[in-house]
Amino acid sequence: MLKKLGLYYRTIKHLKPIQIRYRHWYIFRDKFRNLTGHTYPLSIPKKGNNLELEQGIQLQISSFKPPKVFTFLNQSYSFEGAIGWNFSKYGKLWAYNLNYFDYLHQPNITKEEGLELVRRFLEQVDNNREGLEPYPISLRGINWIKFLSKYNIKDKQIDASLYAQYQMLLDNLEYHLLGNHLLENGCSLLFGAYYFQDKELYNKAEQILVDHLQEQVLEDGGHFERSTMYHCILLERLMDCYNLVVSNDWRDDTGLGKKLKNKIELMLGWLEQMTVDRRQETEDSEESFVNGPLSSVKELPLLNDGAKGIGPSPEELFEYANRLEITAKPVELSESGYRKFKTENFELICDVGEIGPDYQPGHAHSDTFSFALYMDGKPVIIDPGISTYKDNDRRQLERSTAFHNTVQFEDKEQSEVWSAFRVGRRARVDVKAEDNRELVAVHDGYRPWKITHERKWLVKEDYIYIEDRLIGIEDATGKFYIHFHPSLLGEVSVADSCVKVGVINIEFESADKIKKYSYDCPNGYNQYIMAPKIEVQFVSELESRISLNIEDTE
Repeated sequence: MLKKLGLYYRTIKHLKPIQIRYRHWYIFRDKFRNLTGHTYPLSIPKKGNNLELEQGIQLQISSFKPPKVFTFLNQSYSFEGAIGWNFSKYGKLWAYNLNYFDYLHQPNITKEEGLELVRRFLEQVDNNREGLEPYPISLRGINWIKFLSKYNIKDKQIDASLYAQYQMLLDNLEYHLLGNHLLENGCSLLFGAYYFQDKELYNKAEQILVDHLQEQVLEDGGHFERSTMYHCILLERLMDCYNLVVSNDWRDDTGLGKKLKNKIELMLGWLEQMTVDRRQETEDSEESFVNGPLSSVKELPLLNDGAKGIGPSPEELFEYANRLEITAKPVELSESGYRKFKTENFELICDVGEIGPDYQPGHAHSDTFSFALYMDGKPVIIDPGISTYKDNDRRQLERSTAFHNTVQFEDKEQSEVWSAFRVGRRARVDVKAEDNRELVAVHDGYRPWKITHERKWLVKEDYIYIEDRLIGIEDATGKFYIHFHPSLLGEVSVADSCVKVGVINIEFESADKIKKYSYDCPNGYNQYIMAPKIEVQFVSELESRISLNIEDTE
């Protein structure tokens, strides 16, 4: 009991007063409303006005197949009768996706099919628990407005329901969560304001966007939750908002437009810094790992919560920005906590930042000092990403220290990740030195055991040197984990203190033992692919040298 109380305290003490106030207010208000029989009106007559929008990012996947088959998170379900908008078999996130209505924009859906799905929703809206939560309302509102505007649909019933949903959103803004949820609330209110030409919606949207963009977009352009996936999702959303205000003349919105553009430019600058030109081989290519790729795409490592196939790609975002005539602002990686080193052979991205905002670490992992390494445009050492948001052992594993390319002291966690989106104790980082070739930092995540972890990266043209030190007690035992890309399965060999991975050599000094095994690497939500992993056991200090095996590249 005392341990659990301590965990709760270490989690709750970081919350902002506004989060605590709104959480208690919503609980008390909802209990009172249940006693009084309060219900929201589900239809409020209000005339909508279709909008002009520059072409956004086109959805590439199809999640809906007539008549009633839906696929989200790599899990499909066919509804026999009415669509179950509260369907819970695959978890809350699946039900959320069903209610987002992203599929209104999939390539092969017709206007008639889309309208039919909207009408099915309206028929059952009074029993739709999941769909009337504020986050699904926010995403669905934008999707409906885009769909109605695209086909110039004027429908009083849809407009009345949509306006009622926006009134519900106004009454349930996610101040208890803040972070990306509140930002999505604000973006959707802006779309609702323009569609309904409603000043109340606009005023609240402007307040949220102006206040929270200032905090959530860091000085180097990174989103403050430090997830590359959510950075891309929110960047697209902000470009949608800018698209909205510059393409429609309902009001003179040059002030908000400038603020949005400024943040978009910064986020694009961060994206430019963080992307890697990943070279890809064609199916019939017989080229080697070093020389083989014949084309390249821009790729982001999956840092913190990130999954394949979710959110727009860097290339799609840059193309969208180009259509909006927005260019990236040059930035230097700093406040987001990431650093990037590039040589002729390597691209290395290191994490030396805080795990995320203290009051909202829901998408944070215990991954301090982890890194991702690309060699000649190919991913070699990766952050595996995630496969689930369910509160289960798999979620705990994917957020853990041992699932990242960093050092674990004994069996302890750097940061106390628990439940699906909670963190108690957090590692604090102090960057001791850095230049264009060297980075030295220390974190105190193991402070309950009087241990600090110092890591040094030294990047040369033909090798990368990493030095780890566990400081504080004698003979501190550590484990350095390295997760390799699935394409390297079967190519990892261990001999004495050297690991050979394809054409990469990793030499360790002071290693006690090196273990090689396979792990289930997430391949999108709910899918896995086998990949190789090593665990290097050591006492107090470990030196690692990653280099290109020149003989194997000739």
